[in-house]
Amino acid sequence: MAQEFELADSPSDGISSVIFSPSDPALLLSASWDKHVRLHDVQSNSLRHKYSHKAAVFDVCFAEPHVAVSGGLDKRVKMVDLNTGQESILGKHDDAVRNVVYDPESKTMISGSWDKTIRQWDFRQPPSRPAGVQKQSDKVLSLDITPNGHKLVVAMANRHVFVYDTRNMDETFQKRESSLKFMTRAVKCMPNGEGYASSSIEGRIAVEFFDPSEEVQKKKYAFKCHRQTVDGVENVYPVHSLAFHPIFGTFASGGGDGIVNVWDGYNKKRIRQYPRYPTCIASLSFSPDGQQLAVASSYTWDELEKDAPTDTIFVRTVAEAEVKPKTQA
Repeated sequence: MAQEFELADSPSDGISSVIFSPSDPALLLSASWDKHVRLHDVQSNSLRHKYSHKAAVFDVCFAEPHVAVSGGLDKRVKMVDLNTGQESILGKHDDAVRNVVYDPESKTMISGSWDKTIRQWDFRQPPSRPAGVQKQSDKVLSLDITPNGHKLVVAMANRHVFVYDTRNMDETFQKRESSLKFMTRAVKCMPNGEGYASSSIEGRIAVEFFDPSEEVQKKKYAFKCHRQTVDGVENVYPVHSLAFHPIFGTFASGGGDGIVNVWDGYNKKRIRQYPRYPTCIASLSFSPDGQQLAVASSYTWDELEKDAPTDTIFVRTVAEAEVKPKTQA
């Protein structure tokens, strides 16, 4: 029987991002429109640390086991030592910082912004001096990096998707057009590093592969999801978040319909659909051992201004049968 609980001290305004520590399943970071980043202890259901930005925070990640890096509307890339509380500004963009990811290979941070650039930040360099700047063709909406750090996927507002080999950021490894006809909401890399999944505002998910060979490219596909038919009318919802299971390589999707689905991407099957959450699913994250799923239930303004349930982070204990491909059972 699945168990689930609400995190104490959840953000008081729109939740933009939740992410588990890659090494400690007890630690979860959350970012919010209330201008704060929170470090939650999932085991004790307590708040360990909290720090602020000057405006809404869009994304946060763990750079090292006890280092958080975040960015948002204040255009700053901020680093905080979660043990000592020491804060520093790694640097700034010219517009809002949409995403931050850590490259474990080069031990640098990578941020993507609405200023149409991605930038690398070396912890050892003085603040405000990025280790590299790559101009993009439009606003960055989502980015992610493979676990080994070698591939960086950047999704932009014009449906372009750029792939970089992080060992040579001076060149774009691949330039693609999204398989999805409408604006990208999220992109996540597969744990095995072979490809990525992306989602759109129009209730679709695409599964893509890096290998350009014709044989491998035949495997890519897209499918409809997060749709409901009410009184004969199909309602289509944005797919706001994706999260890969770190062990089985299946992935979860969260939509504006308040639903979380778990998919077997290789066998093109849905494994599980969880009961509806109070409102839209803004962000998802699996713990590093794959035994828990953090679900940010937070209204995402899909239907403009309206009364919505309180923003809440749920932590769900995940049974193996919910995330394991049927062929491996």
